Amino acid sequence: MIRPTVARVDLAAIKHNFHTISQFLRTAIGVRPQSSEPGARETNGVRPRTGGAVAQPGVLAVVKANAYGHGAPQVALALEEAGVAMLACADIEEAIELREAGVRVPILVFGALSVSDLDGIFRHELTPTISTPGAARALQAAAARHGVTLRCHLKIDTGMNRLGFRHDNLPQTLPDVASSPNLSIVAVYTHFATADDPDHPLFAEQRTRFESALTVLGSLGIDATVRHAANSAAMLRDERVWYDYVRPGLLLYGVTPPPLATTLDLRPAMSLHSRIVAVKGIRPGEGSGYGMQTTFSASRTLAVIPAGYADGLDLRLAGRGYMLVRGRRAPVVGSVCMDMAMIDVTGMEVAPGDEVVIVGAQHGESIGVREIALAIGTIPYELLCRVGSRIQRIY
Repeated sequence: MIRPTVARVDLAAIKHNFHTISQFLRTAIGVRPQSSEPGARETNGVRPRTGGAVAQPGVLAVVKANAYGHGAPQVALALEEAGVAMLACADIEEAIELREAGVRVPILVFGALSVSDLDGIFRHELTPTISTPGAARALQAAAARHGVTLRCHLKIDTGMNRLGFRHDNLPQTLPDVASSPNLSIVAVYTHFATADDPDHPLFAEQRTRFESALTVLGSLGIDATVRHAANSAAMLRDERVWYDYVRPGLLLYGVTPPPLATTLDLRPAMSLHSRIVAVKGIRPGEGSGYGMQTTFSASRTLAVIPAGYADGLDLRLAGRGYMLVRGRRAPVVGSVCMDMAMIDVTGMEVAPGDEVVIVGAQHGESIGVREIALAIGTIPYELLCRVGSRIQRIY
């Protein structure tokens, strides 16, 4: 059985967005795809620059957090079919889920690994990140036990101050990593903290710090031929940070990171639908929902929607957000409850069973996650990732 509230995920849209991003990179860089370059070799799914030529950056697709709520196994398989070179997850468990779904392309694990069960790295042929001295020691010990040389990516902290080796302390922290006999650093990367803020000076500073760090790595004997840094926002902002691979997340799902804009032909991949389960008349002076925070001065007609905060709807939608019914916007009123929300359909001819669009398009009208995020004071990433597990995804 399928509950009335469902998420529809358009895998063709995700493939389209992937190809649109790839074409954008190809057109901007002005060279043929790397896969056609003579002598190009693949290293854990990443192809380095060859012959001194400026190569088209590849796409390292981010499918962490259940592919931003879209369903990681299905999205990963679709991207693999579309030709993606590598995927990225937050942790080993996410990556194993993809392997068990049949994904075969290389998978990079972003997260800290110093306290993780590392056997999955070897059983499922995953690519770990070395982001702390503890992770390096744990990976070296595990690789030695398995009798293998483990290919890894190295993360440099250039100002995010989260994971990564500090850019200004590398001569002190990296010699042990460089001398680890069972670890091979095949790529190095960083992460921008303010890529979506065009006025913040840290973005440019992080780029400078990263490029300085690359020079230091060479002096320490770390010859990582592949570099990556650009998330969706950074990819749109500055070609200089594309390096060898870009790491789009939100763009793959058809959403541009606010407040940035783009002319790329992107298609939102997820829409959220429900149905009216009841229509109720409200008399003057009455309210609806918990807290009675709003009372109505005149008679109103409300429709009850079987979706609430347990499904990922934000409490702040009440009084700020809308849903679509019969192609018209109906404001969310009263309170968003655990399992239900109410919309004002006064003057509209509606009935139980009518489709309601929470995110998406209906009869020429649309509501996107960027609009909703702006209305309630959050970010699109949060809204997508919060779509609840009890909401069935229909692909």
